[in-house]
Amino acid sequence: MSTALNNALGGLTAASRGAAVVSGNVANALTPGYARRSLELATNTIAGHGVRTVGVVRHHDPVLTANRRETDADLARQSAISDFHTRLEGLVGSADQSTSLATRLADFDNSLITAASLPDSTQRLDQVARAGRGLSTSLNVASEGLRQLRSDSDRTIGKQVQTLNQTLHDIEKLNAKIPAIKNAGSDIGALLDQRQVLIDQLNTLVPVNVVPRSNDQVSIYSDGGLILLEGKAAEFSFSVTGDTKPHMTVANGLLSGLEMNGNPVRTSGDNAQIRGGALMAQFEIRDALTLDAQVNLDTLARDLIERFETPGVDPTASATDPGLFTDGGGRFDTTAVTGLASRVSLNDIVDPDTGGDSWRLRAGLGAATPGDPGDATQLRAFGAVLNDARPVAGAIFGTGNMRAAEITEALLSRAGADAHTADARKVFASGAQIEMTKIEAEQGVDTDQELQRLMQIEKIYAANARLISVVDELMDTLLRL
Repeated sequence: MSTALNNALGGLTAASRGAAVVSGNVANALTPGYARRSLELATNTIAGHGVRTVGVVRHHDPVLTANRRETDADLARQSAISDFHTRLEGLVGSADQSTSLATRLADFDNSLITAASLPDSTQRLDQVARAGRGLSTSLNVASEGLRQLRSDSDRTIGKQVQTLNQTLHDIEKLNAKIPAIKNAGSDIGALLDQRQVLIDQLNTLVPVNVVPRSNDQVSIYSDGGLILLEGKAAEFSFSVTGDTKPHMTVANGLLSGLEMNGNPVRTSGDNAQIRGGALMAQFEIRDALTLDAQVNLDTLARDLIERFETPGVDPTASATDPGLFTDGGGRFDTTAVTGLASRVSLNDIVDPDTGGDSWRLRAGLGAATPGDPGDATQLRAFGAVLNDARPVAGAIFGTGNMRAAEITEALLSRAGADAHTADARKVFASGAQIEMTKIEAEQGVDTDQELQRLMQIEKIYAANARLISVVDELMDTLLRL
């Protein structure tokens, strides 16, 4: 009877512990980072009979987690890239928008045609000037918006580096705390869950590989080979510039690069030490995508200025005078192309809103008098040079000759295509991430199974309680004899 009583007491203890584990699983079924627990039981070898609780097992599939983290990092990168291209498309506009660069250029071209049909009309000449100023202002606004995008990216990098350092230090602290708590005989499952959540957050910024070490500790490496955590956490540094300019780059020392423990970190190219994730996306935006977009805008601005500086287009202008469109008020300087879209402007000499005379559009920019009010020769010359097919600087939109409208359309088309492609990649990455999260969740807590297990535990508890009750009755009977 003593043996039966001890067995029943051990069974009750195991059943109550099992109920606690099951209830914990059900309660944390939707908790991020939580891994299903199960109770590990064994024969009580000390007493030679009964059951004893060995411990609580935390079920975790590192392969599934690694695959899911890969999709998390890819989604973070594709989301940032897609957001950039969407905002860039908004800056340059689409062909059907009244504020797009293509529409502004078409309005300017149409205003020249309208003015040429009635060259003595001051209102029509004023409209040419205002349409030209609207075109140059649209280029200025697009360039400024692009600069803001680059500055935002630079500031985002600074915030992400702070988060990266803090997360690595938190994981380092947990790494040190877990063995101490385990040696004290306490459950470390909650700490392991917390560490997994932190690693997931870290992985969103920088894709990582996690290597298990002794005493339930881990080492963390980036996909590019950086040692992020090996006993001690790495320390990243980055200086936020704040307001960037088109000419600023890491190469000329005007923008900060990323450093780890005082050493430069490669963030681009085939040998990049950070591959994928939100942090790499921001460096890609700041150091590549915005620069490419700026080149496209500057090329359009350069073509616009050079067309009206073509010798013979305006016989009244000297070879040193700026044309209808200027580089900050002067002629185009081939040594200062970068940021040209932010400086292009209509020549003040023809802008009535800035004290200029719109009749110079008809008579010529260098004319001393208004001349014949019925002569539309100069207006037609301006319209003709705008529609003249000529090579594009750098051949960035193709090797053939192009009209001004075709260059603008090519720029808008490229921006729209890039936005569409980036959005498609984001959708694909999102689908992959959802599927991997779903697969990982299937290996987690199944509440139906947990409830079935709870009912089994209830029966086991009742059986052991009944056995104790029977032993108690037998003991009472023996005592009464």
